[in-house]
Amino acid sequence: MSDFDFDLFVIGAGSGGVRAARLASGHGNKVAVAEEFRVGGTCVIRGCVPKKLMVYASRFSHEIKEAAGFGWTIEKSSFSWEKFIANKDREIDRLNGLYVANLTRAGVEIINSRAEIAGNNRIYLRTQDRYVTAKRILVATGGLPRKTEGLAGAEYMITSNEVFHLDNKPEGVVVVGGGYIAVEFASIFAGMNVETTLLYRGEEILRGFDGDVRAMLHQEMEKKGVRIICEDTISNISKVGDILEVETTQGQNIKVEQVLSAIGRVPYTEGLGLETVNVDCQKNGAIIVNEWSMTSVQDIYAVGDVTDRANLTPVAIREGAAFVETVYNNNPTSVSYENIPTAVFSQPEIGTVGLGEEDAVAKFDNVDVYRAEFRPMKHTLSGSNERMLMKMIVNADSDLILGIHILGADAGELIQALGITLIMGATKAHYDATMAVHPTAAEELVTLKQPSWIYRNGVKQTNA
Repeated sequence: MSDFDFDLFVIGAGSGGVRAARLASGHGNKVAVAEEFRVGGTCVIRGCVPKKLMVYASRFSHEIKEAAGFGWTIEKSSFSWEKFIANKDREIDRLNGLYVANLTRAGVEIINSRAEIAGNNRIYLRTQDRYVTAKRILVATGGLPRKTEGLAGAEYMITSNEVFHLDNKPEGVVVVGGGYIAVEFASIFAGMNVETTLLYRGEEILRGFDGDVRAMLHQEMEKKGVRIICEDTISNISKVGDILEVETTQGQNIKVEQVLSAIGRVPYTEGLGLETVNVDCQKNGAIIVNEWSMTSVQDIYAVGDVTDRANLTPVAIREGAAFVETVYNNNPTSVSYENIPTAVFSQPEIGTVGLGEEDAVAKFDNVDVYRAEFRPMKHTLSGSNERMLMKMIVNADSDLILGIHILGADAGELIQALGITLIMGATKAHYDATMAVHPTAAEELVTLKQPSWIYRNGVKQTNA
């Protein structure tokens, strides 16, 4: 008989924690998972899934306008925020139920309580005011929206948590931030005919992405009605009735109904009791782990956004599975963080995998850059002036593809398949040897014959 109540206790029922709990239980372990909010975590409950539903909803305003070019007459179209939110909530409830059912079916005990580490192999369930013990503890609490510190009027701002539950669609909104969450919600609101301003303190939106993609997305978002202000930030927010008056450091004065703070996320470790057992953390609170997701304390592990490695849902799932393989299947498994396909559901959306141009040039002396910018076939009749960008970064010495970046319709769908080719070590020659599918936008990737520009010994040469 075990000396512990559980073989594994998982704190957090998000994507990584749920995957680890189910798989560990399948290896014959007694497993519990504690969740203080709802099973499914940020992605399912108030992140990727409801956001993507909002993206779909916001696109119809553009598609209704574009339909006229194809002969369709759509009169008196209208949008009901209340109906959409109700339908969205119903879908999230369904998914939450599936997660609960899958854990239960796998034999995992679900504990609806905040859990805190109270000592070696000991957990305090705060909501239930009781202690349990576990041979191993896995922390998978994810992240939280970053707070705006020291800003007058910060209490009037909402975050990506509250935005999914607004009673009414605002007439005007300021989105603060320049990362993927900020550009996605700015695009969503603009698509729902909300007067939208994106305010970012940096030089250009989407820091860390390929520079070409960043600049072109900026341009395309402005075409769709998003007002983008860079190198500026909020200095004060005041409220008069139902209106928020936003003042910026550069003298802007904007009156809106909502201000959405989307300035990033931080690991959710505050108050978890990590200091009780001396688990090492970074300055931002992220739990420090090795390649096997082991912390500095024996029998305590961590996966997902709480470790601040690559903060993506599929990564957390992979880390949870790798943890189980390592600990319970005697098969040490680590996760590779190279060539992770990523989508940004801005409008137009982005699909990217591998290195951007700037990062590639910093890492390799000789790089070829292939670039195609064009008006998609759909928009030859739709009347839209939206353009599409496809870009391929190649190591000129080995012919190995270092990165692929797409801005345009269905970029997220495309990049999933293209990511496989980078994992397999695809070369430019492989793409050149692949027959084009016509007429598609994707065929541009196999018809890029001459580089748009090259780098030799780190120096850019425009005449390839």
